[in-house]
Amino acid sequence: MWWDDSLLVNSGRSRSRSLTINPAPPMAAPSTFLQGPYRFVLHYIAGRPWQFGALLLAVVGAGGCAVAVQYVMKLLVDGMAGPREASAAVWSALILFVTFIAGESILWRITGWLACRATLGVGVDMRLDLFSYLNGQPMRYFADNLAGSLGQRLTATAGNFGALTNTVVWRILPPCIEFVGALIVFMTVDWRMMLVLAVFVTAVTGGLIWFGERGRPLHRTYAGHAGAVAGDLVDVITNMWAVKSFSARTREAERLAQGFRREALAQRRSWLYLEKARALHDVALWGMAGGMLSWAVHLWSLGDITPGDVVVVSTLTFRILNSSRDLALSLVETAQYVGYIEDTLRVIAQPQSVVDAPNAKPLVARGGSVEFRDVSFSYGEARSDTVHELSLRIPPGQKVGIVGPSGAGKSTLIHLLQRLYDVQSGEVLIDGQRLTEVGQDSLRAALAVVPQEITLFHRTLMENIRFARPDATDEEVYAAARAACCDSFIRATPEGYNTLVGERGMKLSGGQRQRIGIARAFLKDAPVIILDEATSALDTESEMEIQRSLVRLMRGRTVIAVAHRLSTLSAFDRIIVVKGGQIVEDGTATELRQRGGLFDTMWRLQAEGLSVDDVVENVA
Repeated sequence: MWWDDSLLVNSGRSRSRSLTINPAPPMAAPSTFLQGPYRFVLHYIAGRPWQFGALLLAVVGAGGCAVAVQYVMKLLVDGMAGPREASAAVWSALILFVTFIAGESILWRITGWLACRATLGVGVDMRLDLFSYLNGQPMRYFADNLAGSLGQRLTATAGNFGALTNTVVWRILPPCIEFVGALIVFMTVDWRMMLVLAVFVTAVTGGLIWFGERGRPLHRTYAGHAGAVAGDLVDVITNMWAVKSFSARTREAERLAQGFRREALAQRRSWLYLEKARALHDVALWGMAGGMLSWAVHLWSLGDITPGDVVVVSTLTFRILNSSRDLALSLVETAQYVGYIEDTLRVIAQPQSVVDAPNAKPLVARGGSVEFRDVSFSYGEARSDTVHELSLRIPPGQKVGIVGPSGAGKSTLIHLLQRLYDVQSGEVLIDGQRLTEVGQDSLRAALAVVPQEITLFHRTLMENIRFARPDATDEEVYAAARAACCDSFIRATPEGYNTLVGERGMKLSGGQRQRIGIARAFLKDAPVIILDEATSALDTESEMEIQRSLVRLMRGRTVIAVAHRLSTLSAFDRIIVVKGGQIVEDGTATELRQRGGLFDTMWRLQAEGLSVDDVVENVA
């Protein structure tokens, strides 16, 4: 034999041993900038200081020009109201008026250009950073969260940052700049007017912010309904085959309609609340504007101010009060955008449970030996161990089959070997190197995995096969496809290897998808091959042909195959029988049948047409 029975534990014999208990898996806290929406936003602003600095200067300049235009209008009116002999002052004011209008227009166009470059650039960086962090999450995370919802959150976060930037640039900073400029202008007219304007605008803006904050639960409820409906819609579209197969089109449409109605109701409440704020502001605007204009006319009648002063007071009052409404509502919207970003970070920036050690080194593949040492693992604290104190050693180049009922721990062993999860106790090694001490990417580069459910990208067949090794030549791709018995059906398609496979490969049959997955494994040329029910969707003839390819192409490589069809493992060097998270039998197919144990019973009953699960249930 190629293995040592003394290394086999959990064969039914009681044995005392020292057990390596691992502490709780380390949780990698997200980077500092992911730990809050304000840090998150400031991180990207600080990353582009020149762009955002220039943007701020452009906005300040444009706002200053807007106030200067109003003041020059006062000079123009006063000049025209004076003697005609002083027309030089009128023409000078006119030139200044036109110059400031042109300057404001130019600066706003520069602002738009800078805002476009800055926000779009940040949007790219933001999505890449969030995706880079997201792909470090364990597979359980992706099982708990809808893919469509996660994708929408990534895209929406970049959009929310853009909306936040635009709101600040176009609707918050300009009113603030114009307000400061208006106070300076009013100071030249009458300091009492300046004081009244400052107090009133501050009170109105503060009141609108307070009123808007009271409606924040309505806006949050609407955002929650919108996110849930969007995720549900993507989920239904993704599972359209099931919807059609179970005649559920009407049922699902009605279920979605209920969600849409709840979303619309929440949106209506949020929308109408903002309309109430606008109505209250309109009342305040009417009162303040009328009062300030009446006051200015009264001062003019007393000869205390000029006609130009009356004009500038009226225009700036209307402008500032209108801007105060936009400012207040924009501040509320800004809080909403920050809330949306915070919600995304709450979902995506969760601590990562499977992380590389700080001093992790690349895995050095020397031959492909695999070892499990006293490994225990469960998917939840409330559940019993899926794998319990299991030890197993597979020498380099050995082809090992793993069989057992559903829930016995077969696929869990495969997941632990890929380090999709970390063990609770014990350790897993490849070529004598602990998986927790090597980089995850280098580990998975040494493994070629063919799962039972093959997922393909919505790309061409050539791209899907070459995904395993991007630098592979076309001839190498063709050779892998021939070995996996998929070259013939690929060439029979209208566009051959350039055929798009559809979302998740839905244009292909289950068997065709499995063959593509096997071709990827052949092309990867890794020292350890993992087959998790890799041929379950194939017909017997194709399966036998692929098995022959496996024997030929995988010579000298370690192969670990999980299978329900026991006959597919007859040519393997060794078969492991797993039950209840423990190894109960170990040997070649011939040896295990001669022993007359569980494997033999499973073999005989499966030959009569029973599944492995039925077999084990009968044996139990």
